[in-house]
Amino acid sequence: MLKRLKKAATPASTKTTSLAEWVAAYGIGDALGTRPTASFRSNVVAYRCLRMITEAAASVPLQIREHGEVLTDGPLCDLIKRPSPESTAMTLFADLYTHLLTAGEAYVERVGNADQTLALFSIQPGLVEQEKSAYRIREKSGWRQVRPDANGRCDLLRLVVSGHSSEARGLAPLKVAADAIALHDAANAWNRQLLDNSARPSGALVHRGAEGNHLTPEQFDRLRRELDEGFTGMRGAGRPLLLDGGLDWRPMGLTPAEMDFQNLKHSAARDIALAFGVPPMLLGIPGDNTYANYREANLAFWRQTVLPMVSRVTGALSVWLDPGRSARIEPDLAQLEALAPERSTRLDRIAAADFLTDAEKRAAFGYPSVPGVGR
Repeated sequence: MLKRLKKAATPASTKTTSLAEWVAAYGIGDALGTRPTASFRSNVVAYRCLRMITEAAASVPLQIREHGEVLTDGPLCDLIKRPSPESTAMTLFADLYTHLLTAGEAYVERVGNADQTLALFSIQPGLVEQEKSAYRIREKSGWRQVRPDANGRCDLLRLVVSGHSSEARGLAPLKVAADAIALHDAANAWNRQLLDNSARPSGALVHRGAEGNHLTPEQFDRLRRELDEGFTGMRGAGRPLLLDGGLDWRPMGLTPAEMDFQNLKHSAARDIALAFGVPPMLLGIPGDNTYANYREANLAFWRQTVLPMVSRVTGALSVWLDPGRSARIEPDLAQLEALAPERSTRLDRIAAADFLTDAEKRAAFGYPSVPGVGR
């Protein structure tokens, strides 16, 4: 399909054909499938970890740097600000980060002619199959192949969490946390069962009739039916039980091991947060005092989880979009509000350094040095 697109993209037709018309004609970026796994949708901890990472990473301001200078205008700057007519940069990168966390890999497809990239689209990993020297993308009309050109450049970029493009599938954090998610869901199910049963464990009806005088099958079935209809579930919580015929009610208590399900739930939640790289303190999970305060935990979250993922994706995009490597997409840390406390501490240390001249301090702060000012 892209070969036909490139043939149509002659210099004359490029001036008269809009990108929106190309998208409408060839269906670039069709999203037919669902996400590779849906386990995070039913687990509040996994869902919150996913939202925190993707929203934080997508909100990181980006800049284009070439030969040490920050570019404010140009085709690459426009492409990063508006990757496609239907999406913004935050939407594109949020999709990429979501795919990396849930599927372990992400795909970006470029649309344009040989010398110019007009748009970038995120492709669902479940719609892509790898072949020996090409990719196959499933669309409404069937399968579409994407092959490298004569120079070895491919219009489809594959990003993986582990960093090894030779792996069949990336190892997603969601897959690593699958056992912890199942354990956390089981603890929630146990808690729900207790809530449905008057928020306490059940008891036993003991028949105290004469020896050898047991309930008949009809009496047993009637008693079970009456208990199910009138004394179970939230509607029957706290309702008094009227017993006759030698019946006695014996409530059952929870053993210390059974009461430990709440600790089990918190332990599973910490394992889920660990797999995603989110400090448990940020999720409100008790029992984790690794960090002295919330600000320290939040800074570690940005430095150890968010920024490495952003740098990995932007670095791969830089090499792919600009094979000459003269321009590079990178996060603009100076504009990142989450690192403001860290920058403030650094600036205070520089300002208090007696061994630096005023000109050197101004240079460290990012200001041009003033000639003639110094010690």
